This record gives sequence, C-alpha cells and structure tokens, in this order.
Amino acid sequence: MAKLYAGTSGWAYPQWKPEFYPAKLAPAKFLGYYSSRLNSVELNYTFRRFPTEKLLAGWIATTPADFKFAVKAHQNITHVKRLKDAEEWTSRFLAALGPLHEAGKLGPVLFQLPPFLRCDLPRLSDFLAQLPRGARVAFEFRHESWFTGEVFDVLRAANAALCQAESEKLETPNVQTADFTYFRLRKQS
Repeated sequence: MAKLYAGTSGWAYPQWKPEFYPAKLAPAKFLGYYSSRLNSVELNYTFRRFPTEKLLAGWIATTPADFKFAVKAHQNITHVKRLKDAEEWTSRFLAALGPLHEAGKLGPVLFQLPPFLRCDLPRLSDFLAQLPRGARVAFEFRHESWFTGEVFDVLRAANAALCQAESEKLETPNVQTADFTYFRLRKQS
C-alpha cells in the first residue's frame, strides 16, 4: 500500500508559536516536535548550501525512523548550470545527502527550475541520464513550455515525478510520470 508523506517547506519558524509550536518551546526543539506531528519536511536550506554531515546527523537523530526529508536541489544545478554540464555539482550534492540515504530518511530530490528556463528536451534527457539509477527525483517546471507529452515521456522513462505545484501564474497538468507523486501546495488559504 502507498504511504502518504505530508509536511511543510521547513520547520524553523518561530512565528508558528503558539498555533503549532508550544509557546515556550526552544527553537532547538522545533524539529523534534514537528516530526512528532508530521512525517516529512522539504529542505529549502539545500538550495543555497550543502548540508554538513554533522547537521544531517542531528536531524537524523531527532526524527522518527520513518521520517523523510524531501530535498530541494542546489541552485548551482538548477539555476546556474540549468541542468547542463551539471554532473560534477549533482554528484557532489547527492554525495552530501549520503547520510540521509543511509539512514533511510532521504525522500525525493526536487529540481525546481527557474521560471525563465524554457523547455529543452535534450538538456533534460542528458541530465536524467547522469543521475544514479533508482534516484527518487521530482521536477518542478515553472515555464509552461515544459508541459508536453514528450517531456512527460522522458520523465516516465526515468521514473522522475512531475511536481504538482500550486501557483498563481501557472497550472501544472495532473500527469503521473513516476511511481510516486510530489505535491507542493503553497497557496495562501
């Protein structure tokens, strides 16, 4: 049976007191409290920095065994290299996530592409080909030119998820391209 992982983009939000976190809870205890109520979190920290082993070890120790960390790919891969000639950066980034993988806590890696990047099927195909076999990855395309049958077929062939992202400006087609689905529901309600 499929398992639903639900979480937010990050957990270190003091403004969530007292509605979510108890009023007197120290920030160092936020992740432990968070992970007692939700079973996943998306790391946006990794968009700007590679996590250290020490940092990951602390997160691993603080969360339950079945907790998952979805990880946003580093900006040098998605926004600087824009998936092209990014093998070295991608390899280093995935290696940095090794402790999460070894602990069974690594969820999908989200490649959120910049809104100005138009569809480039060869670029996507080449990038997917250099990923390790079995890597759980999702792609959030923020330009409508990516929403084509050819792109969906390339994602399917790699078991890469089309991220179902909410946006005021763009509607992602509800298309299944992997054996899992990645939703980013970020509109204010």
